[in-house]
Amino acid sequence: MSNLQLTAEGKLKHFLTIEGLSQSLLTEILDTAESFVNPTDQQIKKVPLLRGKTIVNLFFENSTRTRTTFELAAKRLSADVLSMSISTSSTSKGESLLDTIRNLEAMYVDMFVVRHGLSGAAHFIAQQTANHISVINAGDGQHAHPTQAMLDMFTIRQVKKDFSKLRVAIIGDILHSRVARSQILALNTLGAAEVRVIAPKTLLPAHVQTLGVSVCHNLNEGLQDIDVIIMLRLQKERMTSALLPSESEYFKCFGLTESKLKIAKPDAIVMHPGPINRGVEIDSKVADGPQSVILQQVSNGIAVRMAIMSMAMQPQGAI
Repeated sequence: MSNLQLTAEGKLKHFLTIEGLSQSLLTEILDTAESFVNPTDQQIKKVPLLRGKTIVNLFFENSTRTRTTFELAAKRLSADVLSMSISTSSTSKGESLLDTIRNLEAMYVDMFVVRHGLSGAAHFIAQQTANHISVINAGDGQHAHPTQAMLDMFTIRQVKKDFSKLRVAIIGDILHSRVARSQILALNTLGAAEVRVIAPKTLLPAHVQTLGVSVCHNLNEGLQDIDVIIMLRLQKERMTSALLPSESEYFKCFGLTESKLKIAKPDAIVMHPGPINRGVEIDSKVADGPQSVILQQVSNGIAVRMAIMSMAMQPQGAI
């Protein structure tokens, strides 16, 4: 997978998964994103790096934050942006995914940003596209969501600076979360001291320890000594059977409240990739509280996606 993502010189060509990417490359993404944020007012700068380039957003699944931040990122790089409405496109009339890609290629596009319900869809498109086109995975099935993971890493680094001293807890529906898989890979690659997953057994994948995490089934125990708390949404749309007694029971056992937050370190930050289910995985007082960096994550998504797109379309590294 990593060979597909990189040029012969080891530069970013596609961004499909965190797996196989080096610490130095992930750090380069974070550093490049830093260059797009003005530290005095946190405004994202508009730059002409991708002027004359055409980026197509291919979203086969609904999205608000991801799609919007990709559009804003592309426009702030001065690219032309086409956002495909898949429900009204030719794919709804029976056209194959590959035929759709071929037709868009004939319109001289330079990048596809792909969100798809099937795992591996972005990899498939990257394997099939013309050599000059880059592909960014904006979430595929239950497999990966690498740009979300990187904006989370950027947010953590902004606040905590050094990954090597951090104990991070990822809490909730690990089983169905493509975000969690990408976050775990990124945190381990960047050298976090510990990545801990906290969830009921029914919401953990088999052999989850092989991902490089420690496992806890009790929230009160799991929050001990934690620096960063990442809450996950219950992905009911991906559940094929009843994995939980009820949402209220889940909130009682695994929902993050003000009292439970006090178990973690006093300066722990609270994160959530969104959308938030208030009263299911997190209490509103925590989501809107002083330790929450959830809106900061959303803002950082623009700069991080600018960094990834500019690096993928300028593999020689001329930023």
